[in-house]
Amino acid sequence: METKNVILELRTEKGLSQDELAEKVMVTRQAVSRWENGETAPNTETLKLLSKEFNVTINTLLGAPRQLICQCCGMPLEDEIVSHDRDGSLNENYCKWCYADGTYTYSNMDDLIDVCVKHMINQGFTEEQARAHMKATLPTLDYWKKYEQLSDDGQFEMFKEQLIKEINELPIEGMPKVEKLNALVGAYVNLAYPLPSGVSVKFLNDQTTYLVNQLESEFGDDRCYGVLANMDFIMVCTYEAEGKNPELILYKKR
Repeated sequence: METKNVILELRTEKGLSQDELAEKVMVTRQAVSRWENGETAPNTETLKLLSKEFNVTINTLLGAPRQLICQCCGMPLEDEIVSHDRDGSLNENYCKWCYADGTYTYSNMDDLIDVCVKHMINQGFTEEQARAHMKATLPTLDYWKKYEQLSDDGQFEMFKEQLIKEINELPIEGMPKVEKLNALVGAYVNLAYPLPSGVSVKFLNDQTTYLVNQLESEFGDDRCYGVLANMDFIMVCTYEAEGKNPELILYKKR
């Protein structure tokens, strides 16, 4: 799809007139009209504004001439899973699991491989095939090639270690000690908890990345413990297979 058609489609989907879009990206209505007629194309700075307004990558605005790949884990990128910088703009280099709101979430290649292998096994790979693929792929990606330049000198790992310490100090009977926390987008862990009134409520933001882990109960029953945390809070819940019948155990502000 050409840029003119992409902009027209996105504007229409969002219910904006040409005048309204022009105001949002600081151009004239005539400029928007020329884009949609294919007479001109937005410049680089305007493409950034359009990307933020429509929450799509510049690559998508240009008709997706490239297949974007996360430069940390190697995952093919679609707009829905592209990461964001601190200012809310999309970062086309990473998925939102590897780079969350301006923070790189992995500093250890083996930890990332362990996480990816679990998902790849569910997609038909054997564990040996998945590990071999990830060990061959990761060193070729920009994040790992430029790790010394891009890393935060271990600050995020120190933050995770502090979170783990705080979680393990919580007096929750039957919950094993947490050893690792992995980045996961809220949409995958945003369970609906029943209230006494009978209404079910979700507490998380589907688009926010959290640090999480799932732990088997020390009681040996069919319920798991779910641990979720970020800069602001720690949350612990229990649930059955596939997140059924969730129960909120603890919510603690940090």
